[in-house]
Amino acid sequence: MQTSFSLVQLARSDIREADQILRACVHCGFCLATCPTYLLTGDERDSPRGRIYLIKHMLETEAPASADVATHLDRCLTCLSCMTTCPSGVHYQHLVDLGRVRVEETRRRPLFERALRRLLALVIPRPALFRLALSGAVVARPLGRLLPRGRLRAIAGLAPPRLARRSQVDRPQTFAAANTPRRRRVALATGCAQQVLNPAINEATVRLLTRHGVEVVVAEGAGCCGALVQHMGDEATARRQAACNIRAWWAETAEGGGGGLDAVIINTSGCGITIKEYGFLFRDDPELAAPAAAIAGLARDITEFMTELGLKAPTRETGQAVAYHAACSLQHGQRVRAAPKTLLAQAGFAVRDVPEAHICCGSAGTYNMLQPALAERLRARKVDNIHTTKADLVAAGNLGCMVQIAGGTDLPVVHTVELLDWATGGPQPPTLAALKGAQPAARRRPISLPASPDRAGRTGRNSR
Repeated sequence: MQTSFSLVQLARSDIREADQILRACVHCGFCLATCPTYLLTGDERDSPRGRIYLIKHMLETEAPASADVATHLDRCLTCLSCMTTCPSGVHYQHLVDLGRVRVEETRRRPLFERALRRLLALVIPRPALFRLALSGAVVARPLGRLLPRGRLRAIAGLAPPRLARRSQVDRPQTFAAANTPRRRRVALATGCAQQVLNPAINEATVRLLTRHGVEVVVAEGAGCCGALVQHMGDEATARRQAACNIRAWWAETAEGGGGGLDAVIINTSGCGITIKEYGFLFRDDPELAAPAAAIAGLARDITEFMTELGLKAPTRETGQAVAYHAACSLQHGQRVRAAPKTLLAQAGFAVRDVPEAHICCGSAGTYNMLQPALAERLRARKVDNIHTTKADLVAAGNLGCMVQIAGGTDLPVVHTVELLDWATGGPQPPTLAALKGAQPAARRRPISLPASPDRAGRTGRNSR
């Protein structure tokens, strides 16, 4: 694709990056066939190729983003299926993020839309505030059907029927390898929304890792990865949130003065793709460029890491048929495709592929709240495909996908790490209690794991 940026424009690193991405595009249109929004609308402006043209024109002319540009960039799920399909290696992820930043810088959205986006960006990344907001949403949930179809009704429908209890795992502390010499030392990204909506995922991750000889650090100061606000075009806030994580995890590396890290473990794939891009995000930062690149290089999805480490033989027969949902951020963004299915099979589950696995479920961070009409159509399509597998349950590696799919099916939806933990000696995931013929779920109690001294020499499950 030919571009016409001026020398003044090309002096900026973001425009140079956009120029390289645009020039890689050869207009082939292969991306159209795998783009979820184009499949639904048939409008090429809702395809990667169409959005590339819109972004190109906006950047070259330096014109304020029009309503048309904002609409079609907002409709993009950032599923990155186009990057899997593209024969030319167009890095659409970086380009669409840049386009969204320009939209937020140059366009004033309608009041309600502006307020809703700010509210989501304020509440969801802060676990305490998110829990408080959900407390009200749980009470109001039965009234959600009385709301007119739209964003508020979609948000009310996503609220859980009850709040999960608080977990001790998410507090800064160190968990020692359990009953075995230490093989690795890792930091766990505990996330933000996941702490509130499904703390069992982090608990299962800690149990699985320590059982396999891994010391797990929950670092002081780490929090939201920045993905949510970045995909809404607020790069400044995303950088602030990412910087907190980089400093927290860097302090645990040998270079940063800590005990050393073999990996940063992520069990929410939407966070994983963002953390693996920290090096790019801070490429021009003189202070954080090197630490950010190092942390990005240490980032591993839990299934990547367990594949490298080796899964212990299962300690119980499971045998359920599992429909594996490949989260877009895992299969397209991180290119992790075989590891989750291989591990589930090693753990004793009968893994079944979902038809149209490359098509997004419609979750995509806040997408199912900001674009509910398209998200509901994508969920219906995904759930229909899942039901064709005749599986007993659904496994996924991303919380957002789990919430989205669970809203359209009666099948239990479980995180992959919960199943691996269960098969190798952990408790049965609570959601599996509904399975016909399943073992009764043990009563949940606070996680109890051996703890090791922190850097100050203190011991205990919570080092603060």
